[in-house]
Amino acid sequence: MSNQPNKSGDASNSTQEFKQITKGTAIRTIVNSVYDALHEKGYDPINQFIGYLCTEDPTYITSYNKARTLISSVERDDLLRELLRSYLGMEE
Repeated sequence: MSNQPNKSGDASNSTQEFKQITKGTAIRTIVNSVYDALHEKGYDPINQFIGYLCTEDPTYITSYNKARTLISSVERDDLLRELLRSYLGMEE
């Protein structure tokens, strides 16, 4: 169904779906983006994440594709919580 206005100029004949983005979803998106950036630059993403998580030193994360800025936007405890939830197969 098109979201174009009907002949009277009203687009209310179509239904928009609202998808809430949870904190967990946002963190997963960031982790995936950072992982991809590390991989593209030739780093071992798992080792780099471990270095970052153990030290909280952002230099373990490449600045390529703004990965360092992205990962720095997430609190470390939130990141660890989401990683553990994912590992255990738990939803928010």
